[in-house]
Amino acid sequence: MKDLAHYKATLLKRLSELDSRLHAIEAELDAPHSKDWEESAVEREGDEVLESLGQAGQAEIRGIQAALQRIRDGEYGFCAKCGEEISSERLSVLPATPLCRKCAA
Repeated sequence: MKDLAHYKATLLKRLSELDSRLHAIEAELDAPHSKDWEESAVEREGDEVLESLGQAGQAEIRGIQAALQRIRDGEYGFCAKCGEEISSERLSVLPATPLCRKCAA
């Protein structure tokens, strides 16, 4: 795996971005709601969207942390299912992926 340092840097950068985004989501969710009923209803809908984004971000963080662990374990870039090497093209697009294209299909 030639570009291990590159993939690690990409994963760490994305992890930092997600951490910042999740903190912003938490701050928005903690903000007080309007006392006006209509505005409060719109704010609650917005909160549901933010919660979904937060859950998706947390799932992505778990995937990144798993990829970083695979780097530490010397298993990064190899499919967790079949053991074949994951193509550099796939890793460039999905650096946290644990699966090769064939096993992910």
